[in-house]
Amino acid sequence: MIGDVLNWFGDPAHWQGPDGVPARLFQHLGYTALALVFALLIAIPLGLYVGHTGRGAVLLVSGGNAIRALPTLGLVTFLFLLFTESELSTIIGLVVLAIPPILAGTYAGLQATDHGVVDAAQGIGMTGWQRLWKVEVPISLPLVLGGVRNSVLQLVATAAVAAYVGLGGLGRFLLDGLAILDYPQVVAGAVLTTLLAVVLDLALAGVQRVLVPKGVRLAQAASGKKAKS
Repeated sequence: MIGDVLNWFGDPAHWQGPDGVPARLFQHLGYTALALVFALLIAIPLGLYVGHTGRGAVLLVSGGNAIRALPTLGLVTFLFLLFTESELSTIIGLVVLAIPPILAGTYAGLQATDHGVVDAAQGIGMTGWQRLWKVEVPISLPLVLGGVRNSVLQLVATAAVAAYVGLGGLGRFLLDGLAILDYPQVVAGAVLTTLLAVVLDLALAGVQRVLVPKGVRLAQAASGKKAKS
């Protein structure tokens, strides 16, 4: 099987045209990126509001858990039957999947902010808006970006459902390979999806290192050492 998979990757025909690996990879990235953008626009403001004000926390937690329980393939299929539009159905289904990790990470990040630091910021006259953006958001960035990374990994793994409603992406290798019992193609599709997820996670880890203030990183490392000891 390993030899057959290597032969599949070595076949130039699989790297050319609209059905080749580059084209399917860009389609997969497109679904992932579009769903992530919409999820960020919804989840980040909502998570900041609930985390900063404390209002609606119970609804957020229960709603997030309910959304996580939804089967993405079933949701996409239902939306496709409802709208008869493949791309719209897929993107909505992926956005629904992507929201809970980002929402939970944003809310948890603000809740984990040291209340002493927030009180000190209030004591020197900072407004609620200033405390949010100058104190709470920078400190909560590791958890916020952790939620984004988790969401991206789930999106990459689940964007394969696009193939089930007639779209492209790496899921085509899985679906088309199973249809003709071409198992090297199925394995190749799974390997490509895994590699894409790993590469994106490493890239986001680098972005996280750049965006998170050095003081926050040092404080997080120090708290981790204390927890181990």
